[in-house]
Amino acid sequence: MIYLDSAATTLQKPAAVATASAWAVNHLASPGRGGHKPAMAAADKAFACRAAASRLFHVDDPERVVFTFNATHGLNIAIKTLARPGSRVVVSGYEHNAVTRPLSALDVSLRVARGALFDQGASLEAFRRELDRGADLAVCTHVSNVFGFILPIGEIARLCREREVPLIIDASQSAGVLPVDFEALGASFIAMPGHKGLYGPQGTGLLLCGTDPAPLLEGGTGSESRRQSMPDFLPDRLEAGTHNIAGIAGLLEGLRFLERRGIENIAAHERTLICKMGEGLKTIPGVEPFLASDPVVQAGVLSFRVRGRDCEEVGDVLGSRGVALRAGLHCAPLAHETAGTLETGTLRASVSAFNTGREIERFLLAVREITAQNR
Repeated sequence: MIYLDSAATTLQKPAAVATASAWAVNHLASPGRGGHKPAMAAADKAFACRAAASRLFHVDDPERVVFTFNATHGLNIAIKTLARPGSRVVVSGYEHNAVTRPLSALDVSLRVARGALFDQGASLEAFRRELDRGADLAVCTHVSNVFGFILPIGEIARLCREREVPLIIDASQSAGVLPVDFEALGASFIAMPGHKGLYGPQGTGLLLCGTDPAPLLEGGTGSESRRQSMPDFLPDRLEAGTHNIAGIAGLLEGLRFLERRGIENIAAHERTLICKMGEGLKTIPGVEPFLASDPVVQAGVLSFRVRGRDCEEVGDVLGSRGVALRAGLHCAPLAHETAGTLETGTLRASVSAFNTGREIERFLLAVREITAQNR
């Protein structure tokens, strides 16, 4: 199988991830739930994971690194901490439903800072314009999950700081692939999944907290048990219930893999593969790849369409040939609306540190054969 769906989940992971998770199942209990060896070992493992994340993302206090189930969980905490019904919220034109649905449920006053695909200057100017109209909150994805478009998050963060507008960053497609500097960005929250660019198991995620959050869930924390409201300190305030310690053990190994390999090396590898893929798709009649003219503004995600063919049908045919990618709207109709692909959707291919140039060549051959049947 040629796996090109890492924007959903990096199925190919370092071997140590599965080994650590499997070991944890029978050796680690629950952090904060006892002074016995399995519980204390679990607490040590959880702290080691927070510490590794704090190094990677420049968080000065590891206890401000909170475990979540996924990025959606973290984004819900962040949004429901800072937004209220009627709040004036500015978002980019490339947001995922993990952002837009919680905002819609809160009935905020939503304004979209639309910018043309792969035009960082246009996105920045759109944010400037909308922020200057007055805003209570800004939410921005770092990288579009549909097109791989890298938004100018550093400049957008600067605009928000200058106007004292809190910023939530969705780093679902950038964490582990691009530099994410929590301290430099000055965001209120940065949410990320564990199962994508961090190479951890599904059911894991991280929320970096620069603002005191409101709990999304209430329950046991192993601390201040007589108190009937959630603790007022992190990470306990947000971590009600039993931890996914097997997932956390695996996530720690994913973070260690990133530290060893180097995020900049992974980014360069993915960029090379995406350029090869996009240039190859350009040579196939009837195929429209969404490839940036400047590779610096595109991460390891590339969407394309096949003229006259339903994207879901093409995706199914590719799947039958052993090519795993995603077709449709990718849970991000706003991004498709911005790029003009809402009616058709796209096929999305996304790479990881484990893909190879040979796999891209085989993928291109499969697309060429499928489209030739259409002529």
